[in-house]
Amino acid sequence: MVATAFNALRELERLGLERGADLPAQDEPGENWVGIGFRLGSRRFVAPMTDVVELLKYPDLAPVPRTKGWVRGMANIRGTLLPVMDLNGFLGDHGSSLTRLSRVLVIPIENAYTGVLVDEVFGMRHFPKDNLRSTPAAVDDLYTPYVTGQVTDQGETWPIFSLRALVDDPQFLMVAS
Repeated sequence: MVATAFNALRELERLGLERGADLPAQDEPGENWVGIGFRLGSRRFVAPMTDVVELLKYPDLAPVPRTKGWVRGMANIRGTLLPVMDLNGFLGDHGSSLTRLSRVLVIPIENAYTGVLVDEVFGMRHFPKDNLRSTPAAVDDLYTPYVTGQVTDQGETWPIFSLRALVDDPQFLMVAS
């Protein structure tokens, strides 16, 4: 009984190898550069994945008196205070209008974190490393200090917005009015 079952399995294997179609070849995945896609106004950007530690829906905020208009307030996120800044407002453009698409990118700053409000987040974006360019994309002057390169995918160019450059800007740290 065992021998016949084994022989039947062997015969099935032989027939499968003889008549079966080859499995499709699997391409080796290339190296990818990963970022977080987001929108400010009508402009799309991508930030390096290493610049963002968390994405949040717009939280309840407590106002912070005597701060600049682009400081939205303080949020309590799981027991940790998180200052939330309006990125559009800081850059000198109009402040962001809150919509159901508005999100907060949480970024490390020294030994703490801060949140920056953006108009929309497109999630993680994977780009072939070959499409990465260190030449900054052409953008409006208000974005220029923070755009460190560009990446192209499917005919669309995404300026790379360095949130690290943002938190290193002394103006970003001067929140008192």
